[in-house]
Amino acid sequence: MTDTPDFEKTLAELDALVQRMEAGELPLAQAMAEFERGIQLTRQCQAHLEEARAQVAALLDETRADQDPVNSESSETSD
Repeated sequence: MTDTPDFEKTLAELDALVQRMEAGELPLAQAMAEFERGIQLTRQCQAHLEEARAQVAALLDETRADQDPVNSESSETSD
């Protein structure tokens, strides 16, 4: 994801785009182009969020494994 802007910049661009479209003053061709860009930005935001969700899940799994006495005991006895 190094090629794409960070989540906050992407979300800010999407927000600005939505505001322009909600104003209702864009010509149809420009509104369609903005809509297409909005779809791209939405997908980028979703990808950022999914990546963050996966990182949180991995961290929680690590924390649970560290706190699980059954796993701790079994790893100590197998050494």
